[in-house]
Amino acid sequence: MREMPANQLDPKIKNVWRISDAIWIVLTFLCCFVPFAIAAVVEPEVGWVRLVLMAIVALLAVALVVFLVVLPPIRFARWRYEVSADYLDIAKGIVWRKRYIIPFIRVQNTDTRQGPILRAFGLASVTVSTAAGEHAIPGLGLAEAELLRDKAAELARLAREDV
Repeated sequence: MREMPANQLDPKIKNVWRISDAIWIVLTFLCCFVPFAIAAVVEPEVGWVRLVLMAIVALLAVALVVFLVVLPPIRFARWRYEVSADYLDIAKGIVWRKRYIIPFIRVQNTDTRQGPILRAFGLASVTVSTAAGEHAIPGLGLAEAELLRDKAAELARLAREDV
């Protein structure tokens, strides 16, 4: 088996993941909590609604701990990438580990992306597109992301010229 790729993401990506996950958890919580809260106000004598509300709040607490404290450091440690002359090697995943070897001869497009949270931390994602789909490397410093994008595009061009 191949060794793990050498390069890691920028450590600031952990905070990006935390903020992004917190937003989704809170939105999901509100979508689940508000209808039952309305039901509890409209029909205060129905006891099971309060139990459901307490269960939703307990799930919120557990989800916040797991997604904001436990998972980001593990996810960061498992996310690796490496660029060689012939391919891009990406390894990720905690429970279901995935390993992608993307030959540059198959690369059609490379680009960088920044959402508002990534931009706030000075980070960007590099996306490599092939006929089979897209592969993204999130959480690179902006300068590093632009260098990686340009290097991948150049290696893809050279690979096509060699054919």
